Amino acid sequence: MQAQQITGGLAVTALWEAREGEADAVADILGRFAPQARQESGVKLFLVHRALENPAQFLFYELFEDEAAFAAHQQTAHFKGLILGEGVPRLATRERVQYAML
Repeated sequence: MQAQQITGGLAVTALWEAREGEADAVADILGRFAPQARQESGVKLFLVHRALENPAQFLFYELFEDEAAFAAHQQTAHFKGLILGEGVPRLATRERVQYAML
């Protein structure tokens, strides 16, 4: 099987760590959010993982067509409601890094 060729775009990683007692709630929020994010125009790939050793940690790997698509992603109702409204208040830490594809 040949690997899918993905070129160009803006990659974003995010690392979340839920506050004590909030990990399952965060997992539920992300489970509702991810399918909606994958349907957005300009989203090439959207993956969210939960750490095996520390289930309070979540790793996102997102690939957008460009910076404009990433900006549009952050303006969607599901981002504002689920991520900013429900998810972020349950976090102890949130880190994001943007990468250009080589």
